Amino acid sequence: MQQREDFLLKAYELGIIKFGKFTLKSGVESPFYVDLRPLASSPQLLKTLANNLLDLVEDVDYDLICGVPYAALPMATTMSLTSNIPLIIKRKENKGYGTKRMVEGVFEEGQSCLLVEDVITSGQSLLETVDQVEREGLKVHDLVVVLDREQGGVDKLREQGYNVMTLFTINEVIDILHKFHRLSDEETKQIKDFLQQPIEQPVSKQRIALEDKKIHHPVGKRLVELAIKKQSNLIASADLITSEEIVSFANKVGEHIVALKLHSDIIQDFSDQLITDLKIIAREKEFLLFEDRKFGDIGNTQELQFKKSIYKIADWADLVTVHPIGGLESLKVFDNTGVVTIVEMSSKGTLTDDYYFSKAVNLSEQSSNVLGCVAQRQLPENMLLFTPGVSISSTGDSKGQQYNTPELVFKNYHTDFMIVGRGIYKAADVKTAAKEYQTLGWISYLQSLNN
Repeated sequence: MQQREDFLLKAYELGIIKFGKFTLKSGVESPFYVDLRPLASSPQLLKTLANNLLDLVEDVDYDLICGVPYAALPMATTMSLTSNIPLIIKRKENKGYGTKRMVEGVFEEGQSCLLVEDVITSGQSLLETVDQVEREGLKVHDLVVVLDREQGGVDKLREQGYNVMTLFTINEVIDILHKFHRLSDEETKQIKDFLQQPIEQPVSKQRIALEDKKIHHPVGKRLVELAIKKQSNLIASADLITSEEIVSFANKVGEHIVALKLHSDIIQDFSDQLITDLKIIAREKEFLLFEDRKFGDIGNTQELQFKKSIYKIADWADLVTVHPIGGLESLKVFDNTGVVTIVEMSSKGTLTDDYYFSKAVNLSEQSSNVLGCVAQRQLPENMLLFTPGVSISSTGDSKGQQYNTPELVFKNYHTDFMIVGRGIYKAADVKTAAKEYQTLGWISYLQSLNN
């Protein structure tokens, strides 16, 4: 017992468990967040963990070890090196070329495989891995898990005949941390109360209509007014590199959009005249100018970039994007401009995980400058949700971009404004494409109100 406690306390110092307010992908708000990936950065703790897991399966016969991707892979690898039992690797997705195998390694049909998992919640990822490993002709009966969140996953697997062994339950973890004064009495009670609640699937929230959202920022209010007036939730991304292209694009799409999104630093001939022209078009066709600068620095540097750069963003942008990584104070420098924080990205392999998302959203809610966030999931009702990576037909590109359809983002994410780039500016008929996205986006929004 002492060895397990010592391991947990050292692992805790690495940040494997964080306490606070976290929104999980399931939509459930949890007072704790578990992430065992930092253990891979401590060879000694990883070895200790491997030995502890191997002790759990001392009486189990198995020919192979397989870690559930991705967090359990370092654990399974260390167990393999320690025990001299071969490792096989289960892919999370088909790589699309070569052998296209989901399980890599040297093995024979009929061999038994021990599955290793870091955290078990519902058990779904383990069941998917079991299915794919068994399709390769291997036998799976035994599973070893570092932490059971005690939310039904272990029971589900045992009911299906699998032998599940766990190193810790979340209640054991909380008791140990409390015993050694890492958690106060109040924190322990809060978490214990959460764990004692009935395990329920999160209820899908009814989305709120734009006119009913409690948006206080004047730019946010104006954006909502334009959306309702024009029956459009479309923001067109003008990822173009010459002023002539951008002005032409703005003229063609202006009547169908609520905002034109620019990357001023990619415009080869950026000038004051370009901004003057865009302001005229924006006033005539009623849309806002949205600079996608993605500020991400300390407050002083951001203020200089915003007010003193050659692009003079503070003089013309109605909206700007900002990474909230610099903290609350860094968001206060954007005077008279609507701030849209980037709390999640649409590219493959993004580092904006559940923990970052929760912290970034909480910080954004505290700032009076922020009217909404860029994300790929639902937000609190007082924030506008901007979702990029929207396309009617495309599924992705060669640089990691992943697309979602308008129907999906409005129904599942409760998106307020969709951002469309290549789907419009690369279309053969830009104006027709903008109108198509405007129509489909607004219909998808109205349908989502009735779900």
